[in-house]
Amino acid sequence: MSIDLDDKAELLKLFGGTLMPGEVVHALLRNSRVFPYGIVSRGSGAPKMLSYSPQPFPAIAVEHDGRTFDMADFLSVNRVAGLLILKDGQVAFEQYELGLDADMHWASCSVAKSIASTLVGAAMYDGAIRDLDAPLTDFIEIGGPYAEVSLRQLLRMCTGVQWSEEYVDPGSERRKLLARQLEFKPRAVVEHMAGLSRCAPPGGSWAYNTGESYLVAAVLEKATGRPLTEYLSEKIWSRLGMEQDATWWLDSPGGMVVSGSGMGATLRDYARFGQFVLDDGVIAGERVVPEGWFKEAGSPFRIGERLIPYGYMWWMPELQDPELEGTFQAEGIYGQYIHLNPRERLVIVLLSARSKPNYRLRFELNDDAFFAAVARALK
Repeated sequence: MSIDLDDKAELLKLFGGTLMPGEVVHALLRNSRVFPYGIVSRGSGAPKMLSYSPQPFPAIAVEHDGRTFDMADFLSVNRVAGLLILKDGQVAFEQYELGLDADMHWASCSVAKSIASTLVGAAMYDGAIRDLDAPLTDFIEIGGPYAEVSLRQLLRMCTGVQWSEEYVDPGSERRKLLARQLEFKPRAVVEHMAGLSRCAPPGGSWAYNTGESYLVAAVLEKATGRPLTEYLSEKIWSRLGMEQDATWWLDSPGGMVVSGSGMGATLRDYARFGQFVLDDGVIAGERVVPEGWFKEAGSPFRIGERLIPYGYMWWMPELQDPELEGTFQAEGIYGQYIHLNPRERLVIVLLSARSKPNYRLRFELNDDAFFAAVARALK
């Protein structure tokens, strides 16, 4: 298989951060179908309609850099295409902008990592995976620096493997991985990762590494004996009353799911997944992941004196605000989020089309400050 030249050019510009605003929207609306992809079936049952709060949404005040902003400011400045807020399981706010509507898929980007790590929890509960501290070689054939890495270290990205996630740098490991993806060869990603070098002992350093999230699919598909798309459908997607099938990139036609990115779904279905996480992985009274999985997966860990704001492929907000205590979130480039606040029973899904993939290069209001403002307003 080969990718259309126009699609390849758009994809490289998306990673390089050189698309114009409307082009970013176009890319994120169709991104999940650029590569070969599999279907995550929603099943045959009727969708479970979300319930809507009868209360009007209160005014919010987002404090950022000594200034105060409201909802309209946040949506426009941060180029938000979709925003859905669930409070106590009810829709408190839902808004579509930039051409997105309720029936359209939007790219998850790295939000997919958190969904993939959730399936590790499901495989633990099923008994397909018994020990997070087992070496990766118990699950897959892989050499190089990963021959000594455990599954827990992989989930936390503290493998000690040398990596740069700089999307806009054509020479970064992230961009080299993208080049291998564009070959559409089975196991090309796994082979590429096995050829990397080490910068520290396993567990001795942390670096955000999309390639490591791709190895999660290799582990899961080997452990469960089925494609990740089928496993996600069976365990979660077909049981939550989703409105639509989801899509997920494959490394080649009929190949392995690229579990660190490339999933596409609707705003409401992302929110349904978020509510499942808030409910500690229980669907209709039946547990899908071990009890307390998300408390563990959504907690930081230490390397020496350094506290890493990352769990099992979930982020912790870095803004110091009491409203954010105990919260965690899935994050993706260009401003995709599923934010979970267990204490306030709050799910916030943001789908955005920001100017650059790397947040350090962008100019927008602080998303964590927005999440804190929403929690404060809905008390």
